[in-house]
Amino acid sequence: MALLDQTEKPPSKEDVAAPDSVTPEIKPIPQSDNQSRIILPIEGMTCASCVARVEKGLNKENGVEVARVNLASEQAEVLFDPKVTGPDLIAERIRKTGFSVPEREFTLNITGMTCATCVARVEKVLNRVAGVEKVEVNLANETARVIALGGVVDNAKLVTAVKKAGYGAEARSRDRDSAAQAEAAAARKAKKELIYLIIAAILTAPLLGQMIWRFAGIPFVLPVGVEIALAAPVQFFFGARFYIAGFKAVRAAAGNMDLLVALGTSAAFFFSLFLVAYPEYATGGHLYFEAAAVVVTLVLLGRWFESRAKRGTTLAIRALMKLRPETARVLRDGVELDVPIEEVGTGDVVVVRPGEKLPVDGIVVDGKSPVDESLITGESLPVERKTGDNVTGGAVNGTGLLKIRATAVGEDSTLARIIRMVEGAQASKAPVQRLVDRVSEIFVPFVLLVALAAFGGWWMIGGELTPAVIAAVSVLVIACPCALGLATPTAIMVGTGAAARVGILIKDAEALERAHRITTIVLDKTGTLTEGRPSVTEMISLGDENEMLGLAAAMQSASEHPLAVAVLEKAKANGITTDDVSDFESVTGQGLRGIVSGRTLALGNRTLMEGAGIATSELEDRAQALENEGRTVMWLGETGDNAKLLGIIAVTDAIKPSAARAIAHLKKLGVTPVMLTGDNQRTAEVVARQVGIDRVVAGVLPDRKAAEVESLKAAGETVGMVGDGINDAPALAAADIGIAMGTGTDVAMETAGITLMRGDPA
Repeated sequence: MALLDQTEKPPSKEDVAAPDSVTPEIKPIPQSDNQSRIILPIEGMTCASCVARVEKGLNKENGVEVARVNLASEQAEVLFDPKVTGPDLIAERIRKTGFSVPEREFTLNITGMTCATCVARVEKVLNRVAGVEKVEVNLANETARVIALGGVVDNAKLVTAVKKAGYGAEARSRDRDSAAQAEAAAARKAKKELIYLIIAAILTAPLLGQMIWRFAGIPFVLPVGVEIALAAPVQFFFGARFYIAGFKAVRAAAGNMDLLVALGTSAAFFFSLFLVAYPEYATGGHLYFEAAAVVVTLVLLGRWFESRAKRGTTLAIRALMKLRPETARVLRDGVELDVPIEEVGTGDVVVVRPGEKLPVDGIVVDGKSPVDESLITGESLPVERKTGDNVTGGAVNGTGLLKIRATAVGEDSTLARIIRMVEGAQASKAPVQRLVDRVSEIFVPFVLLVALAAFGGWWMIGGELTPAVIAAVSVLVIACPCALGLATPTAIMVGTGAAARVGILIKDAEALERAHRITTIVLDKTGTLTEGRPSVTEMISLGDENEMLGLAAAMQSASEHPLAVAVLEKAKANGITTDDVSDFESVTGQGLRGIVSGRTLALGNRTLMEGAGIATSELEDRAQALENEGRTVMWLGETGDNAKLLGIIAVTDAIKPSAARAIAHLKKLGVTPVMLTGDNQRTAEVVARQVGIDRVVAGVLPDRKAAEVESLKAAGETVGMVGDGINDAPALAAADIGIAMGTGTDVAMETAGITLMRGDPA
């Protein structure tokens, strides 16, 4: 999502999969027009060795540019050339490594079919959809059953394909229903795992008790037959998952943690059987059935905790997905129609009654009501929305009736972008995780060699079989519950999920890992430290005040800058109508030029006035006094042969209540705050003084903002940039970590690695 240089080449497989250091500079995967990107779910991975095996297999596939696999989210992100390979071949490559890609079933209602030829035609177009593996079309009941790769195909793609072939189609069950079914299936699986764990623990408890009693010197030993009866179900029924996964690893000529569990516990179990058959080899009469059962049960407990943690981190995404209603009430030709949400288009006017959820992003065209946006922005209190205000789909309407013109629907909506951002963060890898994956790739073979060396060494030194086997089994058992490959991805999922619930969206794991190293935070002023909603406080005219305000408002009518909004609102409040502006020109970092009512005007800062030959001395003292109070001063002058100053308009932007507290906390953490703004030096210094910032860089253009960030980095600082506007985007991209205010522009949020949905500096 970050802004990328269009000439930048995508990184090679080696660049992504095998970094040279723990914390290299890794950019998100660039995607060119002739490349495709998919995220495939993977089942069966249990450790970092599995991750390394899948990545290695995918990177061997012809046409695959970059493959990233995440254990915690159980997903593979693959960038590939669609002319060379496709989702089917990529999924097959995953299966060859010993893992599976879950399939999903879709049912479509088809209309317009009249004969077997129609059936063949529909089957053909559906089979052409990338990721579809099997299609069955029934003419009698006019349905199509499609088996496809999970995460690649959705109802919309299938419906579009059928409609292009000239037939009607609709999904029998909406994605929302499928998500609910998947959630229910996950809950059933979790319940089954818990039941298995409880039964395994009950069977293991007597064996564990016997071991504790033995160490305590209590003479109690279970009969051998009871030990076998208790340990065997734990080993071979509840522990079957380790044998299955381990066998798949061996078949793929690789190793994983499940293989270590299976080898270690099997060695303990079967060695105990051997000692039962040949008691002369037993040392002190000890058997090791309890060791096998306890290890299997403990690993099952660990896996259950891992699974629970992963399910918990998806709660934020599931809650967001449930926010959007299934239907919308659209106003068409003066009539309110209930239509499926998928049929709402940009520009449609949607009617939202009190208590209903907003179905789309849009602008309020009629009505006023408090809107609860807590699940989207984290803001706990409802916010008053009225005509002209922007609203976000998924928010809950309060007590009033709202009419909203849709500006973003479907995948372009804020809700969809938030979900993609959170999912992307959870699917991405931190640089340290890539190092872990490289280590884990050789971890299993290394452990097996150490176990073999322990066995050989003890046998050679002691000459007895029993201590040698115990030493080898100990190595395998101790190594098997490998937290190495699981801790980092699980921590990332938990962290990003928790952050999303309070309105902090973390786009990628690199940003999350680099965050703790920040030494300097660069903050924009307008919209970041201040509210971004300035208002006119003073007007000083050298002629008629209303005439000056009317001319200034006419100039600002072609601008979307917050200062322009302030001037236009002041003119509206004073009942002043504005004329049209012609030959309008925006001068970056200085102001505006244009012609209003035949008069050539300039509206902006001192630099613009000086360039137009307009003297500012007459109002200089008044302007400086206003700037010393923290006001932003706009100068209005007439250019040409009769160049003259017409007056000044002072605007103020209230400081956000939490800004000073945020700056104080940054200083407490040892982070140096720097203000970087395009506003004038005096105004910037007043705001900086009020919030507690000591260093101010004012009057900078957008390109210089990026240069200032680069200079800080060159001085050895790790820089975080906080901004909200289009003019902040270059600096956000240049910083080590870009942090965008969610109340700002889309460009800023797309460029930054972290977005604060509440727009709260604290």
